[in-house]
Amino acid sequence: MDLGLIGLGKMGGNMRERLRRGGHTVVGYDRNPDLSDADSLEDMLERLPSPKIVWVMVPAGEITHQTISTLKDLLGEGDIVIDGGNSRWTDDQAHGEQLGEKGIGFVDCGVSGGVWGLENGYALMAGGDKAHIETLQPIFDTLKPEGEFGWVHAGRVGAGHFSKMVHNGIEYAIMQSYAEGWELLEKVAEVDNVTEVFRSWREGTVIRSWLLDLLVAALDDDTHLEKIAGYAEDSGEGRWTVEAGIDHAVATPAITAALYARFVSRQDDSPAMKAVAAMRNQFGGHATKVSAPPTTAEKP
Repeated sequence: MDLGLIGLGKMGGNMRERLRRGGHTVVGYDRNPDLSDADSLEDMLERLPSPKIVWVMVPAGEITHQTISTLKDLLGEGDIVIDGGNSRWTDDQAHGEQLGEKGIGFVDCGVSGGVWGLENGYALMAGGDKAHIETLQPIFDTLKPEGEFGWVHAGRVGAGHFSKMVHNGIEYAIMQSYAEGWELLEKVAEVDNVTEVFRSWREGTVIRSWLLDLLVAALDDDTHLEKIAGYAEDSGEGRWTVEAGIDHAVATPAITAALYARFVSRQDDSPAMKAVAAMRNQFGGHATKVSAPPTTAEKP
């Protein structure tokens, strides 16, 4: 298939490459000319056959709003826009209505896979009309991981990003549990090799996971996470999950506590948050803050 891809950062650039490896023709546009295939959005669209398919991978919020508005002016009836960024699901509903005024289809797609997606594939959660999903199926099939799972048509417009939002909320809670366990193991004198304890959990235990694998990789690089400050950002989706729980009277105490722990990390350097920051860096390439060197009084 032919498609345009707007936004060629860490995720978008790798998605372009995976799609090309799968035999698709991708014309990418990015504000950075060193990354872009086209000189402008107009140039990108001119290179695409009709009906046109455009995948948007730009930051959520105002940049996405502006991109959707511009595409509404440039596209026509029968074209389809996919928002694969981390937009809030309520924005999807507005964007779907906005594009629908000109007969342009809209699909929201939550994408998980981070910097590993090029080789491993991306977990995809899509929302939109069945007919639009069927048209886009070859793209989804190429981006998803090999095997039976990793892709879902979650429901109508908004369902994809709502599902991805909940996914990220769960991720917060799991990461916080690993991080607190790591801090406790580091604290006691009886445990001599915390990294090997975590490594042993990678097989046979009920808490094995890819996040655990990534934490072990981070510990192999920096055994006591001394290079990382105990500070972790939140992308917004953890907050939105908590807010959705409030709106629907669904208690989310573990996710809420994990979100609040990140807030606390911005006031006091948190040992557990070093582990959270390390895992975020491992799966998504999220930047970490460098830990300040110990003062003379702190040195052994």
